[in-house]
Amino acid sequence: MGDRVGIIAGSGKIPYLIAAEARRRGLVPIIAAIRGEAGGGLREGADAFEWFDPGDVARLLDFLRRLNICDVLIAGKISQKTAFLSGDLDAFASNILSLSGGKSTVRLIGTLIDFLEKRGLRVLDPTPFLGACFSAAGILTKTAPGPLVEKDIVFGLETARLLANLDIGQTVVVKDRTVIAVEGIEGTDQTIERGGELAGPGIVVVKAGRSNQDPRIDLPGAGLETVRSLGRAKAAAFCMEAGRVAFFDRDEAVVLADSLGIALVARDTSGEIGPGRSLI
Repeated sequence: MGDRVGIIAGSGKIPYLIAAEARRRGLVPIIAAIRGEAGGGLREGADAFEWFDPGDVARLLDFLRRLNICDVLIAGKISQKTAFLSGDLDAFASNILSLSGGKSTVRLIGTLIDFLEKRGLRVLDPTPFLGACFSAAGILTKTAPGPLVEKDIVFGLETARLLANLDIGQTVVVKDRTVIAVEGIEGTDQTIERGGELAGPGIVVVKAGRSNQDPRIDLPGAGLETVRSLGRAKAAAFCMEAGRVAFFDRDEAVVLADSLGIALVARDTSGEIGPGRSLI
């Protein structure tokens, strides 16, 4: 069998896609699934699978070492809600929390990566396993944004990048060049629906990455479920940052968006807002 690769799995499609691509490359996935986040279907095709609470860092490290894992991918979302509601922390987890200076998942995962690498594990960039999920700049749907929606996209994208750089959230809801809602602990879909409740039909939703985005720590994503939320909110458009925000189930999402009259747009921000513009 091929080399083994450890996958620390959170929620969403990313762990499934990475596991499938790893198998396609002849690698054998070893799944460490975060309880309350990862899906049990990840067991299929895994050479080994085990559940871990967020505070079980010592047991996680032992699991990876026992199976002779050298390379690890952190795949999928581990929400701030999980971080805040997690139960007992072992000594390693308590130390990571202390060093990170809070329960921001970006800081926590960054500190976890440093912890793992100091113990001989290499944490890999997941983007080579997800190349087909990134959109080039352009309009994905037949539905195109009108002039007023385009102004909201430009305003929203600049705002989203600024907020992402402050580690506040990566999704912003705007209307008439006014911020309606900003993503918090609840996540993207609930932010969209909250924005729709506050501003009514015609909102524009924008998702962007940080200028210094480390995809090992946090890889922004959207997809079919996002479009369903846009539909419930009667949104006019969704714009993602090209090359930085992964977009899943694209064909189905585009068909659904067109049926709802929602424009899906990928926008290249290189050179527009602040430093660090090279695309992933």
